[in-house]
Amino acid sequence: MTKLIKGRRLQSDTWQLLDRDVERWLTVGEAGLVPDFPAVADLIVPLKLWRLRRDDLLHREGRTGVRLESGEGPEALADDLDRVALIAVHFPKFSDGRGFSTARLLRERYGFKGELRAIGDVLRDQLLFLVRCGFDAFALRDDQDAEAALAAFDDFTEAYQGGVDQPLPLFRRRLAAPAAAPTS
Repeated sequence: MTKLIKGRRLQSDTWQLLDRDVERWLTVGEAGLVPDFPAVADLIVPLKLWRLRRDDLLHREGRTGVRLESGEGPEALADDLDRVALIAVHFPKFSDGRGFSTARLLRERYGFKGELRAIGDVLRDQLLFLVRCGFDAFALRDDQDAEAALAAFDDFTEAYQGGVDQPLPLFRRRLAAPAAAPTS
């Protein structure tokens, strides 16, 4: 079962990931129609499915999210960011850092305000850095202890560099802080 951390606490996941058997949703059936999506469910669909059935997905009652693979850039969704509630960025392996760049682009260049979820090979050691890049939800790998992983958000109290969560680097924050009054 997927362990979801959102808002820096454990939560149950209400979203369904339609990443298996994508062709099912694209293939014309015996009646000459492609199958309908579940009307009320919140669905996360691969980018390919979004591109081919975007209008059908948008005319459902449930919310729609899009899954981006590590090699798929956020520019593919740039015109639709206000129509999707969630973007799930897949990390195929721990050492693949392209998702970090995707998150920063989504937040800073494209102004995405919805849920940005890290999925796939997501480990406790990445959480703080994922937050710095703009992620706000995390589906940990199955072997990770989600309860223990919450401590990752408190590993460091300050960051030197600017990030999505704190745009000003530490030296700028220090320069902007009022000088402390001398004590006698």
